[in-house]
Amino acid sequence: MKPGISVQHTALPTRRFGRVRCDVAGIIGFVPTTRWPRGAAVGDVLELVLRRNVELIEHPLRDLFDPAARRATQAFFDNGGDLLHLFGVCVEDERELHAPTSALGVLGQLLETLRGNEDIALLACPAAAYMRFDISSTGRVSGHADALYRELLSHCLEMTNRFLIIDAPKGLHGAGLVSWVQDFRKEGLEPFGYGAVYYPWLRQRDELFPPSGAMMGLYARTERDHDPFGVVWPPANIPLRGVTHPELDLEWGEASELAALAINPVVCQPNRGVIVLGARTLSKDPRWEFINARRIVSLIAEQLRRDNEWVVFERNDPNIWKILERDVRARLDEFWERGMLTGAAAGRDYEVRCDVETNSKEDREAGRLNVLVRVRPITTTEHITIDLRLSAADGV
Repeated sequence: MKPGISVQHTALPTRRFGRVRCDVAGIIGFVPTTRWPRGAAVGDVLELVLRRNVELIEHPLRDLFDPAARRATQAFFDNGGDLLHLFGVCVEDERELHAPTSALGVLGQLLETLRGNEDIALLACPAAAYMRFDISSTGRVSGHADALYRELLSHCLEMTNRFLIIDAPKGLHGAGLVSWVQDFRKEGLEPFGYGAVYYPWLRQRDELFPPSGAMMGLYARTERDHDPFGVVWPPANIPLRGVTHPELDLEWGEASELAALAINPVVCQPNRGVIVLGARTLSKDPRWEFINARRIVSLIAEQLRRDNEWVVFERNDPNIWKILERDVRARLDEFWERGMLTGAAAGRDYEVRCDVETNSKEDREAGRLNVLVRVRPITTTEHITIDLRLSAADGV
């Protein structure tokens, strides 16, 4: 090397985001007008952040929240939950939640609050299970909470790493239950992969309550028992805590039939207790049939998005493309090592591309940067494509 000339090899410093959590829960409750705080208006939202059930019991605002939300909070912590956001939406009348347009109106502030907290990965609205359902002369069942559930499922799709746990409506059994679920999921749209239905309700001796709070706790417990990536394990075949028996005793054949229809059954097994046997989403797409398949891909997409948000402030050129390919592949290698992705060796069964083909001139001029990721989670038989789209305005 000639005197006076030096060569320095530099690279962008690591800007990896910390590991995305999948066990943080959110319970949506409602506050009737008789309990509104002074100055409250329709759609206003109260929020408590809890680490133990006793924190809610001792909180001065405890009685503002509906009984279903409070009971679900207890069930969440009984079953191993660690961190919970409890929301209370101020409503005047239950009918505000029935139609999609009005549901969006009363839920507007709640959805904005939820968008501002990306760490919430699990959602439930136990009070919705107490809303009425109607049965037509042809046997078709429609629930008054259906619009609310669809709104929350669309929100979960929007947020990528969020999953909705749905309770069967109170008092709905047999053919009526099957009719309700079949009609609810008949559209088969993408958001339905972000939710799951559980049946029947649960009992703690004589007390009857919806299963969603307990299930959220079970999801969270599974996450931590199989740290760091518990989403690989389905939240099933594990005893529930704080439960003496289900509302109804399901025979093995009944439970199997319900599971095949995307209704996750809860049964009582001798010497084991109350067990969840199903782990299916509401999706009709075979790729997203199982809860852990959906949540693995959701976790990967969200982790990659957070890891690489810094790139929107960099120059969109081949140099940054190479850096992104390297960093994304390194993160996928980590997922593979933890058993989330298929392949006999790291990189054998997944692909990362960030080049002139994935980044057209129009995209570059618009300030968008695209990374194509193809993976095959261990729970699926085909590859899944993740379009990682990075810009100042867009996410994954």
